[in-house]
Amino acid sequence: MTEPGAEEGLGQRELIVAAHTRTLVVCPYSTSRSALSERLAARSPEARREEAVGLARAIDLSVVDSTLVALSEIRPATYLGKGKVAELAERVKADEINLVVMDCALSPVQQRNLEKEFKAKVIDRTGLILEIFGRRARTAEGALQVELAHLTYQKSRLVRSWTHLERQRGGFGFLGGPGETQIETDRRLIEERMIRIERDLDKVKKTRALHRASRADVPYPIVALVGYTNAGKSTLFNRLTRAEVVAADMLFATLDPTMRLIKLPHGGAAILSDTVGFISDLPTMLISAFRATLEEVRAADVIVHVRDIAHADSEAQAKDVEAILSELGVVGAADKLVEVWNKLDKLDPAHRSGLALGQGEGSPVAISALTGEGIDKLTAAIETRLARGRSLIDLDLEPADGQGLHWLYEHTEVMARENTEDGHVHVTVRVPADTVARVKRRFAGAGG
Repeated sequence: MTEPGAEEGLGQRELIVAAHTRTLVVCPYSTSRSALSERLAARSPEARREEAVGLARAIDLSVVDSTLVALSEIRPATYLGKGKVAELAERVKADEINLVVMDCALSPVQQRNLEKEFKAKVIDRTGLILEIFGRRARTAEGALQVELAHLTYQKSRLVRSWTHLERQRGGFGFLGGPGETQIETDRRLIEERMIRIERDLDKVKKTRALHRASRADVPYPIVALVGYTNAGKSTLFNRLTRAEVVAADMLFATLDPTMRLIKLPHGGAAILSDTVGFISDLPTMLISAFRATLEEVRAADVIVHVRDIAHADSEAQAKDVEAILSELGVVGAADKLVEVWNKLDKLDPAHRSGLALGQGEGSPVAISALTGEGIDKLTAAIETRLARGRSLIDLDLEPADGQGLHWLYEHTEVMARENTEDGHVHVTVRVPADTVARVKRRFAGAGG
C-alpha cells in the first residue's frame, strides 16, 4: 500500500526527471503509395508533428526540438534509413539528448538498434501514450488498466527498464527513477501479474454490469461523450452537469470515466458519461485494457461525438474516432450518434458563417462548451435522439393516486401534467418500447 503523500512525492519526482530529460521528437512520414501512406495521408506531416510534440509535453518532457523524416520504405533493423540514423545520432550527441521519441510503432529490435546508434533512450508512440496514461490514472481501476496495457507492451521487449514490480502505477517506466533497478523483464512474473490484473478487471466488469442493471430499474438513459483527445469533452461535461471535472488544454487530461445526472429540456434526466479521449494509432492493448470502461460507450443510448471544429485536422480526427468506435463493436453507432462541433469561440466570423451545419435531426450541433453557446440546442438534440423508439402514453390518474404519480416520475419521462376540474391528474409520459407494457399493467384502470 502506498503511504499517504507518497503518490504526490512520486509525481513530483517524475516532474523533476521529465523537466531534465532533453527530448528530440522524430516524426517519420511515408512518401510512397502504400496502405501506410494512405492511412497517414489524412493528416499533414506538420499536424502529426505538432500532435507528437503535444504528447511528449503532456508528461512534461523538455522537448529540445522536433523533426520530420521522409520515408520511402520502412527498414526492418532501424525503421529509418542508415544515413538518417547516422545524421540523427550526430544531432543527439551535439544537443545532449537523453530521450528520442519516435512517432511511430517500433518493433523491439528496431527500438534496441536505435538506442545503440543514438546512445540514448528511445521510446515509440505506443510507449509514450502508455506513459501518459500511467500519469493520468487516478483510480485503482484506471491504474490496473494502464498496468495491464503496459505489461502487454513490455512482454515483447525483453531488455527494458520495467518497474511495475516495485510500484503500482505507470509513468516513466522508460526513464527509471530513485530505487528502481534496470532488470531484464521476467516473462513468467509479467504473465502472473497480467493474470491477476485481468481477474481484478473481470470483477470491475461485473460490478459495472450490476451498476448498469440497477440503473435500468430507474430508467435514466446513458449519454456517452466521445471524441478525439483535447476536443473539449470535459469542458462540455462540466457545462452540462455543472461539475468540476479536470478540463485542461492538454492531451489526455481525462482518463478515468466520470458520470453525472443531467436534466433535459422537458424535465427528463439522463446519465452523462465522460470517457477517455481517443487518438490516432491508439495502441491496441490500450483499447483492450480499457474495454471494461469503454463498455459504457457500447451500452449508451446516445453517443455524443465531440469534435474540435477549429482544429485543422478535425475531419481526420473524426475518422479516427469512428474507427475506434467500430473496433469497440459499437453497433448502430450512426443511429445513436449526435455530432457536436465544439470550440466555435476559436473560429473567426468568416469560418463560422461557412460551417455547413444543415437543418433537422441528424445534423451537427455547433457549440462552444467554453462560453455556453449552442448548449440549449445540444440538450434538445440529445432529448430528440433519446425519444426515438419511445412511446407517448396519456394517462388519467385518480386524485388519490399520489403513489402512482410518484412512480411515473421515478420510472418514465413526464412530458406534461395537468390537474383537471374534477381533481383527476392528466399526464403524458414518454417510455422506451420495453417499458410500455409495464406502464399499461401498472395503470390498467387509468384512461388514455
